[in-house]
Amino acid sequence: MNFAGPVYRLYEWWLFRQLNKDNAPRHVGLVLDGNRRYAREHGADSPWFGHHRGAQKVMEVLRILWEAGVKVCTLYAFSIENFQRNEDEVREIMGIAKEKFSEVVDNPDVHRHRVRIRAIGRVDLLPKDVQEAIAAAEAETGGYEEHILNVAIGYSGRTELVDAVRAIGQKVSNGQLNPKQIDEQIIERHLYTNGTPDPDLIIRTSGEERLSGFLLWQSAYSELYFAQIYWPAVRRIDIWRALRSYERRSRRFGS
Repeated sequence: MNFAGPVYRLYEWWLFRQLNKDNAPRHVGLVLDGNRRYAREHGADSPWFGHHRGAQKVMEVLRILWEAGVKVCTLYAFSIENFQRNEDEVREIMGIAKEKFSEVVDNPDVHRHRVRIRAIGRVDLLPKDVQEAIAAAEAETGGYEEHILNVAIGYSGRTELVDAVRAIGQKVSNGQLNPKQIDEQIIERHLYTNGTPDPDLIIRTSGEERLSGFLLWQSAYSELYFAQIYWPAVRRIDIWRALRSYERRSRRFGS
């Protein structure tokens, strides 16, 4: 729909009136997809234009979610498979990641909303300067408890499960854990997301309708919403539509 000025604002107001903070998802996962296609659509010769626009969009969307009552957000920013992309593109993305994690220290929205930042994934695979920026952001926000922001970077859902199994197996081997004690709670305690609730809603942009390995264990009962828009072009109404869709669904968890 092509909105103009006051018509758009009226629709925005109408949509916001339908939202109820009390029914907001506690945890929203975001698959940030479509940066490269957005760049091509706008005539850019390289995908970097899309990646930079996508990075600029993150804080805007997070503010919308926080204001709507969402307490935990997990962003799928960079998968392990993404390391297979062009070397120059990967280097550019890592530079953006370093820049954005470094900005956390002085970001007023992060401190106003008291957001604890965590990177989840094989962080050891990232360049050292990115690892240092992540460590600084985590240290700066480690005392906050009102909101949590997980950034999945160097992440794969399968790798997460492999790492959990390895850690559990090591404890069994050391005699710290009896195999009969292994249950869902034990596995969850060894996932990267330990300590945060499973996502209630997962939003993926770009129109692709798959999770691509995102939170494989945690998404068992997540509601899924696929937005027909590239991530850098996401608007407030797109997020509100996803939240409205979630509120209208009946969640039975298999019962």
